Amino acid sequence: MKKLVLSLSLMAATPAMAASGPFFSLHNTNFVVAIAFLIFVGILLKFKVPAKLGGMLDARAAQIKAELDEAKALREEARVLLSSYEKKQKEVQEQSERIVAAAKEEALAAAKQAKEDLTASIARRLAAAEDQIASAEKSAIREVREQAVQVAVAAAGSILAKQSSAASAAASIDDAIGQVEAKFH
Repeated sequence: MKKLVLSLSLMAATPAMAASGPFFSLHNTNFVVAIAFLIFVGILLKFKVPAKLGGMLDARAAQIKAELDEAKALREEARVLLSSYEKKQKEVQEQSERIVAAAKEEALAAAKQAKEDLTASIARRLAAAEDQIASAEKSAIREVREQAVQVAVAAAGSILAKQSSAASAAASIDDAIGQVEAKFH
């Protein structure tokens, strides 16, 4: 039984049960809430709150539109900058390729010139060595001839010394003096 009383008291305390009696009465909560709502809407209209809210929303929309326009302009400017940097990067790449190609050509030319210089240097040294060898040969031949002459003169002198007498030596000296005078005159 307690449960039944409790459930009935709970049902009596609900808002649906609070609105009892005639609707156009200050004791009816639905009527009071409706009047308060109308007064609230009237106050909002008197102070032009919807127009102010509309103006604020329009201002915010204009601000957002201006920010979007600025963002579009910045995006276009960034796109232009990007394309100019890409163009500059391409130019720098081409220039670096030309520099590398020129450096390769210069290196090949320098290597070719060094090879030619080395060949010329080897040829000069070879010619100088051949000249030294020829000079050494001539010197050796001259020394051998001089030695042969000295040996021949010494041998002739010893043979003449053995074969000659005082009279034949004097005649031979006189004969040599005569030949020398004949050549000088």
